[in-house]
Amino acid sequence: MKLRNIAIIAHVDHGKTTLVDELLKQSGSYRENQRVAERVMDSNDLEKERGITILAKATSVVWKDTRINIVDTPGHADFGGEVERILNMVDGAIVLVDAAEGPMPQTKFVVGKALKVGLRPIVAINKVDRQDARAQEVINEVFDLFAALDATDEQLDFPILYGSGRNGWMAASPEGPQDQGMAPLFDLVLDHVPEPTVEDAPFKMIGTLLEANPFLGRMLTGRITSGTIKPNQAVKVLAQDGSLVEQGRVSKILAFRGIERQPIEEGVAGDIVAIAGLSKGTVADTFCDLSVDTPLKAQPIDPPTVTMTFIVNDSPLAGTEGDKVTSRVIRDRLLREAEGNVALKIEESTEKDSFYVSGRGELQLAVLIETMRREGFEIAVSRPRVVFTKNEAGETLEPIEEVLIDVDEEFSGVVVQKMSERRAEMVEMKPSGGNRVRLVFYAPTRGLIGYQSELLTDTRGTAIMNRLFHEYAPYKGEIAGRTNGVLIANEAGEAVAYALWNLEDRGPMMIEPGWKVYQGMLIGVHTRDNDLEVNVLKGKKLTNIRTTSKDEAVRLTPPIRMTLERALAWIQDDELVEVTPKSIRLRKRLLDPNERKREERRKEAEGV
Repeated sequence: MKLRNIAIIAHVDHGKTTLVDELLKQSGSYRENQRVAERVMDSNDLEKERGITILAKATSVVWKDTRINIVDTPGHADFGGEVERILNMVDGAIVLVDAAEGPMPQTKFVVGKALKVGLRPIVAINKVDRQDARAQEVINEVFDLFAALDATDEQLDFPILYGSGRNGWMAASPEGPQDQGMAPLFDLVLDHVPEPTVEDAPFKMIGTLLEANPFLGRMLTGRITSGTIKPNQAVKVLAQDGSLVEQGRVSKILAFRGIERQPIEEGVAGDIVAIAGLSKGTVADTFCDLSVDTPLKAQPIDPPTVTMTFIVNDSPLAGTEGDKVTSRVIRDRLLREAEGNVALKIEESTEKDSFYVSGRGELQLAVLIETMRREGFEIAVSRPRVVFTKNEAGETLEPIEEVLIDVDEEFSGVVVQKMSERRAEMVEMKPSGGNRVRLVFYAPTRGLIGYQSELLTDTRGTAIMNRLFHEYAPYKGEIAGRTNGVLIANEAGEAVAYALWNLEDRGPMMIEPGWKVYQGMLIGVHTRDNDLEVNVLKGKKLTNIRTTSKDEAVRLTPPIRMTLERALAWIQDDELVEVTPKSIRLRKRLLDPNERKREERRKEAEGV
């Protein structure tokens, strides 16, 4: 059977996964009476809840006697490590762009990688049925983007389709016809995307995606570059430097057939398959015949820009809500994650009770923490810190991001002011239609930590912010952090409504009556800039004197709800977020107030 391998590239919310749903439906991959979930490719719970693709996944459809392998890629730059490897597996790409929003930074990031590899993209303008659609202007923006990314003349001569993924049609013009469904897109893929290039050589395949299967063990997905592979065949695994990783036999070969994977008797060159049976081979390793000595070249991966410390939970409530609390199980879980996710880097501390986890951004690390807490882990995590480097002259460099903010005109002033306070430099300001302005900044990553929620507050939820790593540049200087102090519990027990009511004039609370607290736990925001220790266990003193006046009713203001991302961005360097399967608590790193005072004195003496 003829083969085509394509990736679908798009920004978050531009409709990738919905488009794949329609391609599967219209190619006859489902039975007529088959029940299928919406956005079938978003398979894990976090993807369904957030409406974003986190893990790249492959599927395949058959159209006119040709099998088309489709890879659905994440649209968020934090998960860009997935995308960079996937481009090794495909020969073409569909660049999906929203007809109103146009190309966004994440699209630029992935398209730049795709053009560098030499792929000739197909541009599909999605959501042309939107009221604010501006298809022709978006096409010009896409062309300008390709030109800015040094596309070749062949790449700039890209075919264009217009349509609506949700309504299930694509056509050569924004007006339609709509009755042909996705047929124009399928036909264009067959005509425009080349067949996989195949070498006349023994079996070779580069590992691209790694997953753990409960029945088959480690499974590696990749595209077979040359030769064929059969079950029980002896193979060896070579690292990027050519050294032998392991030798073994392939127990099973699975290929994508629709949304399911089915065992096959032979994997042929050009096809995307998953192989099981090897225990050490990992992503970017070359799986090959015993006669092969040179590994295939893998795509380089961009370095991580943000790091966090994962610490064994040592609070007084440790072990009461989760069952995975020891450093050994946390270490094994983090190493397992790093194996499949090449954009993550794990280092162990000298004390062996904490781990430094580096990634592309707060969202990537927050998704890892959220996944771990759902699996029953209890951990304490520090505030995200930026990864600094030094140049040859010994000058400190920090990561700078390109930030694109779409906002209503009336709020543009406050956005520019807040970004300048965070050492950002504005490079572009232009109207984007409908009384909205598009602002582009180059800002240090340090300054953007925690800005998302502040931006939404300042603009009453109307702003959309997109970020993308731009370059390493000289250190921009100090950036002011949180201005308020915190209220700290001074005893362990259960919070009492009367005590919380009496403390309300000190600042807003973050806990409710009946919640368990301990010494050193943060229970609220102080209205001033210093930290204050308070007693939240103090009940009302009862007397035997009766009065005619009624008791004052205790009416509490609703507490501040701290989500994981908000908590990570809000805490200071001397604070931690305690994450358990049931709770997210904030605490001081040192729970004992005397130890905190000693630490402060030590820092003052050292002049820190």
